[in-house]
Amino acid sequence: MLVHMTETSQSISLQSFQTRSEQLALHVESLLKCHRCPSMQLKPVSGGPVVSPIMLVGQAPGDKEPILGRPFAWTAGKTLFRWFQEGCGITESQFRAMIYMAAVCRCFPGKKMTGGDRVPSPEEILQCGAWLDAEIALLKPSLIIPVGKLAIQQFLSPAPLNQIVGRQLRGSRVGVSFDLIPLPHPSGASPWHRMEPGKTLLRAALGKIKEHPGFAQHCYPSTSD
Repeated sequence: MLVHMTETSQSISLQSFQTRSEQLALHVESLLKCHRCPSMQLKPVSGGPVVSPIMLVGQAPGDKEPILGRPFAWTAGKTLFRWFQEGCGITESQFRAMIYMAAVCRCFPGKKMTGGDRVPSPEEILQCGAWLDAEIALLKPSLIIPVGKLAIQQFLSPAPLNQIVGRQLRGSRVGVSFDLIPLPHPSGASPWHRMEPGKTLLRAALGKIKEHPGFAQHCYPSTSD
């Protein structure tokens, strides 16, 4: 009886995974065709339909990501994935295969006249937020990793990075509750993560991600028994 129950449970779990995988694939297919925001540039960027209990939420792609076809594909991405390799022991390819990568906005906002990337407008954030809401409702993540102030503010009230990075917090959205472990943005334009207390708080945040039960069970299954 116990064996039968275990086999039935595994079958249900597999069916659930397959259903979510199909739903997520359709979601990403629709996302990549989105043209809701006329001021956005180029085309939407997605990390692909990775069914995962862990989500990383970035801010918005830069000008290289739509061309290369994946989030965090340029300079900031090299820094981000170095953080995860050094702090959590997983490579960029492992991360992309195991973590669902979302963003506040999925298209490149364009450049400001004064230089640098344009910050998405509140209307654009609201429009694109429907994609994020759908992903959270479908994946029901146990952990969300927001990267950068704009992403963090989609889940938490505005506060200095010194008060947020290095902590594990709780958040909820569309009726789903989850843990939050924020990270600073890895852009070279910001020195915060290269200075104290940013360096120490960043290491603490990566340590909490590595130790998080959901992250450990999903990313290190052979060592979590």
